[in-house]
Formats: sequence, structure tokens, C-alpha cells
Amino acid sequence: MTVTVPQIRVVSWADEQARLVAIRREVFILEQGVPEVLEWDELDSSAEHFLAMAASGNAAVGTARLLPSGQIGRIAVLRDWRRQGIGTELLRACLARAAALGMAEVFLHAQLTAVPLYTAQGFQVEGGTFLEAGIPHLLMRRALL
Repeated sequence: MTVTVPQIRVVSWADEQARLVAIRREVFILEQGVPEVLEWDELDSSAEHFLAMAASGNAAVGTARLLPSGQIGRIAVLRDWRRQGIGTELLRACLARAAALGMAEVFLHAQLTAVPLYTAQGFQVEGGTFLEAGIPHLLMRRALL
């Protein structure tokens, strides 16, 4: 597989729910064992969603969301597409959109394995480890303005 920069699009839940659900189900529910009842919430309808498409434009390979509160989350990349910078590009798209919306800061709940990704993008750990859906996380914040 050739490494190419993905196309990141801002999409609505209403228009792209099937693709967003498919990626999150594969990564969070099937791979990580997150209970389905915890994965889906009422926040999806008000979130800004990001969809990473393979350079060919034919395959949806990753997703993320930005909530009105400034929380970035649900960053997921399909297994065969990992380690190609797609997670970083999704995060950068979220940061750019949050800045465009005038948010002063953003925050996220980082799985411990993803902390280096977020640190590299200027996030700082706040507080200690906590469990979310049975997975250890850290609260991380980043100022935008």
C-alpha cells in the first residue's frame, strides 16, 4: 500500500452517518471492546465530524469529531491505514476547525497509547489517569488563541 496524504472532509452526521458508524464500530467496538451503548450518544448530531478518505477518494479510512464544548474525540483510523499520518491529519483538521470557530482551547481524553500523538501537536496532560469505557485515558488540553 502506498502512503499518501488522505483527503480530510468536514461532514455532517446526517449525510455520512453510515461511514462514520462503520469506522467507529470497527475500531472502538470490535477492536477495543468498547460497549456499543457507550459509543453512541446524542452528541453526534451536534458535532463537527471529519472523514478521512483514501487519496483515491473511494474508501473512508478514518474519522474524528469536534464537540461545541471544544472536546475532540472519536479519532479512529482503520487498522490497515494506521501509521501513515492519518490520525495526525484528522487531529490537525479538528484544530483548524476549532480555531476557525473561535474556540480558545480544545481538550480530549487520550488513550495512553495515543499521548505521544497529542503531545506532538501541543497538547499537555492535565491530571492523572482515569478509565473511560474500561480503557486508561488522560485529560489533555491545548490553547488555540
